[in-house]
Amino acid sequence: SDHMENIYGYLMKYTNLVTGWQYRFFVLNNEAGLLEYFVNEQSRHLKPRGTLQLAGAVISPSDEDSHTFTVNAASGEQYKLRATDAKERQHWVSRLQICTQHHTEAIGKNNPPLKSRSFSLASQGSANSPGVQRRPSQNAVSFFSVGHHRLPTGKRVPIMQPDHLVDVREMMSQAEGQQRDLIRSIECLPVSGHLTSLDQDLLMLKATSMATMNCLNDCFHILQLQHASQQKGSLPAGTTISWLEPKISLANHFKNGAAQNFPAEINKPASVREEQSIAEPCQLTREPEEINPDEELEDICDDKEDDLGAVEEQRSVILHLLSQLKLGMDLTRVVLPTFILEKRSLLEMYADFMSHPDLFIAITNGTTPEERMIRFVEYYLTSFHEGRKGAIAKKPYNPIIGETFHCSWRMLKSDIATDAGGNFSAHPTSEQVTLSKDLEGQTELDYYTVKFVAEQVSHHPPVSGFYAECVERKMCVNAHVWTKSKFLGMSIGVTMVGEGLLSLLEHGEEYTFSLPCAYARSILTVPWVELGGKVNINCAKTGYSASINFHTKPFYGGKLHRVTGEVKQNTTNTVVCRVQGEWNSVLEFTYSNGETKYVDLTKLSVTRKRVRPLEKQGPFESRRLWQHVTESLRDGDIDKATEHKRALEERQRNEERLRAETETPWCTKYFLKEGDGWVYHKPLWKTVSAAQIQQTDTN
Repeated sequence: SDHMENIYGYLMKYTNLVTGWQYRFFVLNNEAGLLEYFVNEQSRHLKPRGTLQLAGAVISPSDEDSHTFTVNAASGEQYKLRATDAKERQHWVSRLQICTQHHTEAIGKNNPPLKSRSFSLASQGSANSPGVQRRPSQNAVSFFSVGHHRLPTGKRVPIMQPDHLVDVREMMSQAEGQQRDLIRSIECLPVSGHLTSLDQDLLMLKATSMATMNCLNDCFHILQLQHASQQKGSLPAGTTISWLEPKISLANHFKNGAAQNFPAEINKPASVREEQSIAEPCQLTREPEEINPDEELEDICDDKEDDLGAVEEQRSVILHLLSQLKLGMDLTRVVLPTFILEKRSLLEMYADFMSHPDLFIAITNGTTPEERMIRFVEYYLTSFHEGRKGAIAKKPYNPIIGETFHCSWRMLKSDIATDAGGNFSAHPTSEQVTLSKDLEGQTELDYYTVKFVAEQVSHHPPVSGFYAECVERKMCVNAHVWTKSKFLGMSIGVTMVGEGLLSLLEHGEEYTFSLPCAYARSILTVPWVELGGKVNINCAKTGYSASINFHTKPFYGGKLHRVTGEVKQNTTNTVVCRVQGEWNSVLEFTYSNGETKYVDLTKLSVTRKRVRPLEKQGPFESRRLWQHVTESLRDGDIDKATEHKRALEERQRNEERLRAETETPWCTKYFLKEGDGWVYHKPLWKTVSAAQIQQTDTN
């Protein structure tokens, strides 16, 4: 009884991002099972500013610090509270938990289980049907099957044997079929009238019925695993547990060369989809595949991305998402709305950073270490405009583990700059279309080829590896990037953790570099993207380094997308080149000899990459993998794109869960783990060294 006394006092309450934390006077009314708060103690005699029913609530101490805790009511309302110290938090938490338990148990005693009852969807044709006579306040759940069965008192639940699980599977399949019929019945209702398909109760019923079936499927999966583990030791090697095998002949979900009917796949029972999605990857080889550049064709896909503009139509979606986030929260596992997606994978975005292969190849043409470092900085700064598609506030698809992307570029040798001042092409962007015609009739001796491969090597954390090489010029670049995204209030920040390595084998030089952070700003009005942070480029052999700053816009004044940097010789600390401008507009390079060069990135020629046609791509290559999502986005069908995207993400989760349960490590295809990084399995510096050794032995 001492623990059931009323307590009161000041606590800090989190209101929203704008208001933040505020002191409020709280009262725990044990008799009524209520947590009430007032502006201050003097206003305690007035009506409470807020009240939470504690019956069925969950009281959770926060792991953020030792002062914070949350009260999650059964209604869905939440109070985030903070005490002055750990001792006071424990006092409030323990009293709230005791009160919650008391009133939750009281409700259980006063409300015995419902008797079984069943209703069917009301006929829409009769004037006397419940659908026509329904009162506005009447709960829509009463129109559909509702059942509650209680086991006879004193009887113990028997332990299920495998054959019982077969029966459970059948019942689950029937329930899933009924749930799909329910969804179809709701969606077939008219859009106007007393009972419509947009009725709030019916929309809630659709969501909760789907969530219930997902929960039941998870529970059923746990039962399967428990029985599998119990029988694992007693079964002879090679024995198959029959009730774990699919009872239906399943088609390959991602079979090569055959476009499947995706909506039909989505409408299948969840258990069938799970088995179907798991079966295919086990048949795929993880052996590296040599891509023949002659099979690649110049990319004719021209998915111009429109900016998001004002997001008024999607404001409710964004506000709902923001309500679930907190400052500094890692967004790696948060599913973002489909309407913000670009029509390309993150792996292809990394490839688009190579859209100026002439500048890339020209790096090794520099006659001195100083000139080569300056050329690399010039290439590095010009890569972001095409890679990021300007400042458009859209994000690429998150690659699934094992996803790959291949492409290449061909450049006429005559187009590659050799002189120090001729790095940048003056051709307008329209000339990129005629590039393939220029290459027609040319032999391999007339052009350079740059090959590119990227792979998603890890899911949690999300790490991508990418590699590009030009064999003719004995140069390659290897990089791994871990994208860490955080919620920053009215913006989202993405940190690109990792490192790149450019190798110029003709000169025996290696250049290490990092990538800037990216920020999506003004996510509630007109979103836009900016880059920020300091990156460094270093060449240990020559002693040259570069420091580049991507400046974020100040709160008041200042320019957008500003970048500054300098190249210097570390031994003498002499600055040999300075750069300033905007990374998506015009850059100004000033050299130590007093010369200045301006580069308009919007007019810089872009070389189209060469990609294999979809029918020749493997099932885990980016464009083949995401083709249904991309097609839906092109058609403007966001709902359909969301369904296809969800199916891919669900497949990835199921495969990850299966690997964890079977303790099967993921095997990468093209990249190997070395220390904290990932390295291409056959980098040019290894193959060239091996060829040189072999040539020496021959001589």
